[in-house]
Amino acid sequence: MQHEVGIAVVAAAVFLDQIGLPIPAGPALVVAGAFAIRHLSWGAELLLGATAASVLSDSIWYLAGRRYGNRVMRLLCRLSLTPDSCVNDTHARFARSGAKALIIAKFIPGLGVIAPPLAGAMRMNALRFVSLTGLGGVLWVIALLGLGALFQQQILTWLPRIVALGAEAVVGVGALLVGFVGFKWWERRRFYAMLATARISVEELYTLMDSGTAPQVVDVRSHHALALDPRRIPGAVHAPPDELAARVGHLSRDQDLVLYCSCPNEASAAQAAKLLMNQGFSRVRPLRGGLDAWASAGYPLDVPGQEQRPASAVSA
Repeated sequence: MQHEVGIAVVAAAVFLDQIGLPIPAGPALVVAGAFAIRHLSWGAELLLGATAASVLSDSIWYLAGRRYGNRVMRLLCRLSLTPDSCVNDTHARFARSGAKALIIAKFIPGLGVIAPPLAGAMRMNALRFVSLTGLGGVLWVIALLGLGALFQQQILTWLPRIVALGAEAVVGVGALLVGFVGFKWWERRRFYAMLATARISVEELYTLMDSGTAPQVVDVRSHHALALDPRRIPGAVHAPPDELAARVGHLSRDQDLVLYCSCPNEASAAQAAKLLMNQGFSRVRPLRGGLDAWASAGYPLDVPGQEQRPASAVSA
Protein backbone atom coordinates (compact mmCIF):
# COMPACT_ATOMS: atom_id res chain seq x y z
CA MET A 1 0.00 0.00 0.00
CA GLN A 2 2.84 2.36 0.87
CA HIS A 3 4.53 1.98 -2.52
CA GLU A 4 1.19 2.57 -4.28
CA VAL A 5 0.83 5.89 -2.44
CA GLY A 6 4.39 6.78 -3.44
CA ILE A 7 3.64 6.06 -7.11
CA ALA A 8 0.47 8.15 -6.95
CA VAL A 9 2.35 11.08 -5.40
CA VAL A 10 5.11 10.98 -8.02
CA ALA A 11 2.59 10.61 -10.88
CA ALA A 12 0.60 13.57 -9.52
CA ALA A 13 3.79 15.64 -9.34
CA VAL A 14 4.62 14.77 -12.96
CA PHE A 15 1.11 15.68 -14.13
CA LEU A 16 1.09 19.04 -12.31
CA ASP A 17 4.62 19.83 -13.47
CA GLN A 18 3.82 19.09 -17.12
CA ILE A 19 0.53 20.97 -16.96
CA GLY A 20 2.59 24.05 -16.11
CA LEU A 21 2.46 24.42 -12.34
CA PRO A 22 5.70 25.01 -10.39
CA ILE A 23 5.83 21.48 -8.98
CA PRO A 24 9.33 19.88 -8.88
CA ALA A 25 8.62 16.61 -10.69
CA GLY A 26 12.26 16.17 -11.68
CA PRO A 27 13.66 15.93 -8.13
CA ALA A 28 10.72 13.70 -7.15
CA LEU A 29 11.57 11.25 -9.93
CA VAL A 30 15.27 11.29 -9.04
CA VAL A 31 14.53 10.50 -5.38
CA ALA A 32 12.01 7.84 -6.42
CA GLY A 33 14.66 6.27 -8.64
CA ALA A 34 16.98 5.90 -5.66
CA PHE A 35 14.34 3.87 -3.82
CA ALA A 36 13.04 2.01 -6.88
CA ILE A 37 16.43 0.43 -7.66
CA ARG A 38 15.91 -1.83 -4.63
CA HIS A 39 12.44 -2.88 -5.78
CA LEU A 40 12.43 -3.38 -9.56
CA SER A 41 8.72 -4.29 -9.75
CA TRP A 42 7.88 -1.00 -8.01
CA GLY A 43 10.21 0.76 -10.45
CA ALA A 44 8.28 -0.66 -13.42
CA GLU A 45 4.97 0.56 -11.95
CA LEU A 46 6.54 3.94 -11.24
CA LEU A 47 7.74 4.22 -14.85
CA LEU A 48 4.29 3.36 -16.16
CA GLY A 49 2.45 5.73 -13.80
CA ALA A 50 4.76 8.71 -14.39
CA THR A 51 4.70 8.24 -18.18
CA ALA A 52 0.89 7.98 -18.20
CA ALA A 53 0.65 11.21 -16.18
CA SER A 54 3.00 12.93 -18.61
CA VAL A 55 1.03 11.81 -21.67
CA LEU A 56 -2.25 12.87 -20.02
CA SER A 57 -1.04 16.42 -19.32
CA ASP A 58 0.46 16.70 -22.82
CA SER A 59 -2.81 15.51 -24.37
CA ILE A 60 -4.75 18.20 -22.52
CA TRP A 61 -2.45 20.88 -23.93
CA TYR A 62 -2.59 19.26 -27.38
CA LEU A 63 -6.40 19.48 -27.38
CA ALA A 64 -6.24 23.09 -26.13
CA GLY A 65 -3.87 23.98 -28.96
CA ARG A 66 -6.04 22.21 -31.50
CA ARG A 67 -9.09 24.14 -30.33
CA TYR A 68 -7.65 27.58 -29.61
CA GLY A 69 -4.58 27.66 -31.85
CA ASN A 70 -1.81 30.20 -31.40
CA ARG A 71 -3.67 31.93 -28.55
CA VAL A 72 -2.65 29.12 -26.19
CA MET A 73 1.07 29.61 -26.94
CA ARG A 74 0.78 33.34 -26.41
CA LEU A 75 -0.90 32.75 -23.04
CA LEU A 76 1.75 30.26 -21.92
CA CYS A 77 4.60 32.48 -23.08
CA ARG A 78 3.05 35.46 -21.31
CA LEU A 79 3.42 33.47 -18.08
CA SER A 80 6.94 32.34 -18.96
CA LEU A 81 10.03 33.80 -17.28
CA THR A 82 11.56 34.21 -20.75
CA PRO A 83 8.74 35.38 -23.05
CA ASP A 84 11.33 37.21 -25.15
CA SER A 85 12.27 33.91 -26.78
CA CYS A 86 9.43 31.59 -25.82
CA VAL A 87 7.23 31.77 -28.94
CA ASN A 88 9.86 31.99 -31.66
CA ASP A 89 12.24 29.52 -30.00
CA THR A 90 9.50 26.91 -29.88
CA HIS A 91 8.55 27.49 -33.51
CA ALA A 92 12.23 27.41 -34.52
CA ARG A 93 12.82 24.07 -32.82
CA PHE A 94 9.83 22.60 -34.61
CA ALA A 95 11.14 24.02 -37.88
CA ARG A 96 14.55 22.38 -37.32
CA SER A 97 13.43 19.06 -35.83
CA GLY A 98 9.85 18.73 -37.03
CA ALA A 99 7.54 16.60 -34.93
CA LYS A 100 10.58 14.89 -33.40
CA ALA A 101 10.92 17.96 -31.20
CA LEU A 102 8.26 16.34 -29.02
CA ILE A 103 10.73 13.58 -28.13
CA ILE A 104 13.30 16.01 -26.72
CA ALA A 105 10.86 18.65 -25.44
CA LYS A 106 10.93 17.55 -21.81
CA PHE A 107 14.70 17.80 -21.66
CA ILE A 108 14.60 21.51 -22.62
CA PRO A 109 13.29 23.91 -19.94
CA GLY A 110 10.09 25.63 -21.07
CA LEU A 111 9.63 23.60 -24.24
CA GLY A 112 7.88 20.69 -22.52
CA VAL A 113 4.74 22.74 -21.86
CA ILE A 114 4.79 24.79 -25.09
CA ALA A 115 5.38 21.95 -27.58
CA PRO A 116 2.10 19.98 -27.08
CA PRO A 117 -0.28 22.92 -27.76
CA LEU A 118 1.87 23.91 -30.73
CA ALA A 119 1.50 20.38 -32.13
CA GLY A 120 -2.26 20.68 -31.66
CA ALA A 121 -2.39 24.10 -33.33
CA MET A 122 -0.45 22.66 -36.27
CA ARG A 123 -3.08 19.90 -36.59
CA MET A 124 -0.64 17.06 -36.02
CA ASN A 125 -2.30 13.64 -36.26
CA ALA A 126 -3.49 12.66 -32.77
CA LEU A 127 -2.10 9.12 -32.90
CA ARG A 128 1.29 10.41 -34.05
CA PHE A 129 1.28 13.03 -31.31
CA VAL A 130 0.54 10.48 -28.57
CA SER A 131 3.26 8.16 -29.93
CA LEU A 132 5.93 10.88 -30.04
CA THR A 133 5.08 12.57 -26.76
CA GLY A 134 4.75 9.13 -25.14
CA LEU A 135 8.23 8.18 -26.34
CA GLY A 136 9.59 11.50 -25.10
CA GLY A 137 7.87 10.98 -21.75
CA VAL A 138 9.29 7.47 -21.35
CA LEU A 139 12.83 8.64 -22.12
CA TRP A 140 12.51 11.59 -19.72
CA VAL A 141 11.18 9.44 -16.86
CA ILE A 142 13.82 6.72 -17.45
CA ALA A 143 16.59 9.35 -17.48
CA LEU A 144 15.52 10.84 -14.12
CA LEU A 145 14.83 7.48 -12.47
CA GLY A 146 18.20 6.26 -13.78
CA LEU A 147 19.91 9.33 -12.35
CA GLY A 148 18.41 8.54 -8.96
CA ALA A 149 19.49 4.91 -9.22
CA LEU A 150 23.02 5.97 -10.21
CA PHE A 151 23.40 8.23 -7.19
CA GLN A 152 21.37 6.04 -4.86
CA GLN A 153 23.93 5.98 -2.08
CA GLN A 154 24.41 9.74 -1.99
CA ILE A 155 20.67 10.43 -2.12
CA LEU A 156 19.81 7.95 0.65
CA THR A 157 22.61 9.42 2.75
CA TRP A 158 21.66 13.07 2.34
CA LEU A 159 17.87 12.79 2.16
CA PRO A 160 17.37 12.18 5.94
CA ARG A 161 19.60 15.17 6.69
CA ILE A 162 17.59 17.39 4.33
CA VAL A 163 14.33 16.17 5.86
CA ALA A 164 15.74 16.86 9.33
CA LEU A 165 16.38 20.48 8.36
CA GLY A 166 12.65 20.78 7.71
CA ALA A 167 11.52 24.38 7.51
CA GLU A 168 15.06 25.70 7.11
CA ALA A 169 15.52 23.71 3.89
CA VAL A 170 12.18 24.90 2.54
CA VAL A 171 13.00 28.53 3.32
CA GLY A 172 16.43 28.21 1.68
CA VAL A 173 15.07 26.69 -1.51
CA GLY A 174 12.25 29.23 -1.55
CA ALA A 175 14.70 32.11 -1.20
CA LEU A 176 16.77 30.83 -4.13
CA LEU A 177 13.64 30.47 -6.26
CA VAL A 178 12.39 33.97 -5.40
CA GLY A 179 15.83 35.38 -6.15
CA PHE A 180 15.94 33.69 -9.56
CA VAL A 181 12.45 34.86 -10.52
CA GLY A 182 13.24 38.38 -9.31
CA PHE A 183 16.43 38.52 -11.38
CA LYS A 184 14.63 37.38 -14.55
CA TRP A 185 11.87 39.95 -13.94
CA TRP A 186 14.38 42.76 -13.43
CA GLU A 187 16.38 41.73 -16.51
CA ARG A 188 13.25 41.72 -18.68
CA ARG A 189 11.95 44.99 -17.24
CA ARG A 190 15.26 46.76 -17.93
CA PHE A 191 15.28 45.55 -21.53
CA TYR A 192 11.71 46.68 -22.23
CA ALA A 193 12.28 50.03 -20.52
CA MET A 194 15.09 50.63 -22.99
CA LEU A 195 12.73 50.18 -25.93
CA ALA A 196 9.58 51.71 -24.42
CA THR A 197 10.13 55.18 -25.85
CA ALA A 198 10.81 53.79 -29.33
CA ARG A 199 7.51 51.92 -29.68
CA ILE A 200 4.96 53.10 -32.19
CA SER A 201 1.21 52.63 -31.74
CA VAL A 202 -1.02 51.06 -34.40
CA GLU A 203 -2.83 54.39 -34.72
CA GLU A 204 0.43 56.20 -35.48
CA LEU A 205 1.46 53.56 -38.01
CA TYR A 206 -1.91 53.67 -39.77
CA THR A 207 -1.79 57.47 -39.95
CA LEU A 208 1.66 57.33 -41.56
CA MET A 209 0.55 54.69 -44.05
CA ASP A 210 -2.62 56.64 -44.88
CA SER A 211 -0.63 59.84 -45.47
CA GLY A 212 1.70 58.15 -47.96
CA THR A 213 4.78 58.38 -45.74
CA ALA A 214 4.73 54.77 -44.59
CA PRO A 215 7.81 53.38 -42.87
CA GLN A 216 9.22 50.00 -43.87
CA VAL A 217 7.16 47.38 -42.00
CA VAL A 218 8.79 44.05 -41.11
CA ASP A 219 6.93 40.93 -39.92
CA VAL A 220 9.38 39.12 -37.60
CA ARG A 221 7.18 36.11 -36.79
CA SER A 222 8.64 32.66 -37.38
CA HIS A 223 7.58 30.65 -40.44
CA HIS A 224 5.42 28.38 -38.27
CA ALA A 225 3.73 31.34 -36.56
CA LEU A 226 2.99 32.84 -39.97
CA ALA A 227 1.52 29.52 -41.13
CA LEU A 228 -0.80 29.44 -38.09
CA ASP A 229 -1.94 33.03 -38.71
CA PRO A 230 -1.18 34.12 -42.32
CA ARG A 231 -2.59 37.63 -41.91
CA ARG A 232 -0.12 40.47 -42.47
CA ILE A 233 -0.08 44.23 -42.26
CA PRO A 234 -0.27 45.51 -45.86
CA GLY A 235 3.16 46.01 -47.42
CA ALA A 236 5.02 44.14 -44.66
CA VAL A 237 8.03 42.03 -45.57
CA HIS A 238 8.61 38.77 -43.70
CA ALA A 239 11.98 38.41 -41.93
CA PRO A 240 12.06 36.00 -38.94
CA PRO A 241 14.64 36.85 -36.25
CA ASP A 242 16.91 33.93 -37.20
CA GLU A 243 17.04 35.24 -40.78
CA LEU A 244 17.10 38.96 -40.04
CA ALA A 245 20.89 39.30 -39.86
CA ALA A 246 21.23 37.86 -43.37
CA ARG A 247 18.68 40.37 -44.71
CA VAL A 248 20.17 43.51 -43.19
CA GLY A 249 21.46 44.58 -46.61
CA HIS A 250 17.89 44.71 -47.96
CA LEU A 251 16.65 47.09 -45.25
CA SER A 252 16.87 50.87 -45.54
CA ARG A 253 18.88 52.80 -42.96
CA ASP A 254 17.31 56.08 -44.13
CA GLN A 255 13.73 55.04 -43.35
CA ASP A 256 11.92 54.16 -40.13
CA LEU A 257 11.63 50.41 -39.59
CA VAL A 258 8.51 49.17 -37.80
CA LEU A 259 8.77 45.59 -36.52
CA TYR A 260 5.82 43.52 -35.38
CA CYS A 261 5.08 40.01 -34.13
CA SER A 262 2.22 38.21 -32.38
CA CYS A 263 3.94 37.41 -29.09
CA PRO A 264 3.57 38.78 -25.54
CA ASN A 265 4.95 42.29 -25.00
CA GLU A 266 6.12 42.39 -28.65
CA ALA A 267 9.00 40.19 -27.45
CA SER A 268 10.27 39.00 -30.83
CA ALA A 269 9.95 42.49 -32.32
CA ALA A 270 11.92 43.90 -29.39
CA GLN A 271 14.65 41.29 -29.81
CA ALA A 272 14.80 41.98 -33.55
CA ALA A 273 15.01 45.72 -32.83
CA LYS A 274 17.95 45.09 -30.51
CA LEU A 275 19.70 43.05 -33.23
CA LEU A 276 19.21 45.80 -35.81
CA MET A 277 20.41 48.48 -33.38
CA ASN A 278 23.59 46.46 -32.88
CA GLN A 279 23.96 46.50 -36.68
CA GLY A 280 23.88 50.29 -36.72
CA PHE A 281 20.16 50.92 -37.42
CA SER A 282 18.95 53.87 -35.36
CA ARG A 283 15.37 54.29 -36.62
CA VAL A 284 13.87 51.02 -35.37
CA ARG A 285 10.44 50.94 -33.72
CA PRO A 286 8.56 47.86 -32.42
CA LEU A 287 4.79 48.03 -32.97
CA ARG A 288 2.98 48.26 -29.65
CA GLY A 289 0.54 45.35 -29.37
CA GLY A 290 1.82 43.76 -32.58
CA LEU A 291 -0.45 42.13 -35.13
CA ASP A 292 -3.22 41.54 -32.58
CA ALA A 293 -3.51 45.26 -31.77
CA TRP A 294 -3.56 46.14 -35.48
CA ALA A 295 -6.34 43.61 -36.16
CA SER A 296 -8.33 44.63 -33.07
CA ALA A 297 -8.26 48.26 -34.24
CA GLY A 298 -10.00 47.18 -37.47
CA TYR A 299 -7.19 48.26 -39.80
CA PRO A 300 -6.71 46.52 -43.18
CA LEU A 301 -4.96 43.16 -43.37
CA ASP A 302 -3.47 41.20 -46.22
CA VAL A 303 -4.56 37.56 -46.27
CA PRO A 304 -3.05 35.22 -48.89
CA GLY A 305 -5.67 34.04 -51.34
CA GLN A 306 -8.15 36.73 -50.30
CA GLU A 307 -8.77 40.29 -51.27
CA GLN A 308 -7.63 42.90 -48.75
CA ARG A 309 -10.39 43.49 -46.25
CA PRO A 310 -10.90 45.17 -42.87
CA ALA A 311 -9.43 43.29 -39.92
CA SER A 312 -12.85 42.98 -38.32
CA ALA A 313 -14.14 41.09 -41.34
CA VAL A 314 -11.13 38.79 -41.39
CA SER A 315 -11.52 37.90 -37.72
CA ALA A 316 -15.26 37.28 -37.94
